[in-house]
Amino acid sequence: MDICMHIYRGARYWPDRLAVVCGPRSLTFAQLNERSNRLANALLGLGLRKGDRVAVQARNCTQLVELETALLKAGLVKAALNARFTAAEVSDVISNAKPVVMIVGPGFTHYNRETAGFGSVRHFISMNGQGDDMLDYESLLAAADSDAPQVQVSESDLAALHFSSGSTGKIKAAMQTFRNRMACIRKMLFNNEVAPRPGDRLCLVGPITHASGMFMQPYLFAGATLYILEKFDSAEFLAAVEQHRITHAFMVPTMIHMLLQEPTLATRDLSSLRMIFYGAAPMAPARIEEAWQRIGPILTQGYGASESTSGVTLLTVQDHAEALRDAPHRLASCGRAYAESQVRVVNERGEDVNGDEVGEIIISGDDVFVGYWGEPELTDEVLVEGWLHTGDLARVDEQGFIYIVDRKKDMVVSGGFNVYPTEVEAALYRHPAVYEACVIGVPDERWGEAVKAVVVTRDGHTLNEQELIAHCRTLLANYKAPRSVDFVAVLPKNANGKLARKEVRQSYWVGQQRMVN
Repeated sequence: MDICMHIYRGARYWPDRLAVVCGPRSLTFAQLNERSNRLANALLGLGLRKGDRVAVQARNCTQLVELETALLKAGLVKAALNARFTAAEVSDVISNAKPVVMIVGPGFTHYNRETAGFGSVRHFISMNGQGDDMLDYESLLAAADSDAPQVQVSESDLAALHFSSGSTGKIKAAMQTFRNRMACIRKMLFNNEVAPRPGDRLCLVGPITHASGMFMQPYLFAGATLYILEKFDSAEFLAAVEQHRITHAFMVPTMIHMLLQEPTLATRDLSSLRMIFYGAAPMAPARIEEAWQRIGPILTQGYGASESTSGVTLLTVQDHAEALRDAPHRLASCGRAYAESQVRVVNERGEDVNGDEVGEIIISGDDVFVGYWGEPELTDEVLVEGWLHTGDLARVDEQGFIYIVDRKKDMVVSGGFNVYPTEVEAALYRHPAVYEACVIGVPDERWGEAVKAVVVTRDGHTLNEQELIAHCRTLLANYKAPRSVDFVAVLPKNANGKLARKEVRQSYWVGQQRMVN
């Protein structure tokens, strides 16, 4: 299969049309094709072979688009690290994925060949020409062949490792194949309600190494232009919409909350916007209604996961309009299965639920991943007879709309990022004054859910909230660290003596209609 056929065609059909814009840098379709060819050939020239992993850590930039395209062309596996990972988290990921090459840009955490876990890395490449003992990105491209690399890939070949927090406290890597990635492109292009068109302009404001990046190839396939912001700033986004006549955007609910609080919202010309996709976390119906009135009748919600590669349900613009008019409760839904994805909500006997019965969301289709890298037991837990068991608990109405009400596992979703309590607790226990700790998600107006630590201190020790949060931030990315700490005399246990996390969590969710926010 040739997953990058659209890049070659784009260079022919629209050679001078802008493909990617990020700050002062831009690439036409012809330039994106040539530079990704050169990068692919440069990496192959360093001795890499199909299936080798290439790690990358950088904030949003045009190079990330040409890098993903180059890796797809060369049959190499993208292992993209969150730019906010600490050095300890990076070492954990690198020791697991064992990449041959590490490419770094603005925002990377400093390390070298001597850093623990980096034994597999033969070459470091710097996008901005900075860094000791690193190859220069631009020099490599300049010296490489501009012809398309001759690498044959099949749909079962691995295309990417997508990293996220794990329920065991260890960062896990979802393995996405070329078939998974092609299904993602196909689903978006062949759905009339969300399909991009030539000339559309998509603004991506989240890290394109993660969920936002799944929009890149489908939009490039259609001949659209990607406008990428290095980070989200509400005023900067509104200015970009007005200046560049942005037609589409993807956001997490926290970003929409920030837009609604932005003083310049009412004065900006947003008439070019046709659709704002939102997802990665639930959004309060009241906020949806406010955004509909103040930003425009342009909202579309999707639900998916790293393990499903792309969104598998959709609450369309029309669905939003009908809900606001006739069924306001439906704004709490994440939509219905769309395109080729099969989505069911089942009880413990594997039977479809209905009415008020709650079950687990399970997914099947070409976009479901093939498992976790190096974690066969964890893979067997979530992939059962071809179905991905998500751990999200939901109910379904008569029209097939799905309503997520809780999570089977203890994951917290804060600002669109997944955080597992066990990982945060492991960091808390490294403080000598912490005797016991329980980490939960609590409702938060801005972030959806905020990470809270409930802590018992050791006898004879004193500890304050700021000190403990600062300690966690030395070990974890900022979004994983607790935003607040409550100190208690004792934590509740169940009959087996295990921490009763749900009991700790319950008091913070009194008055909420669902246990996700």
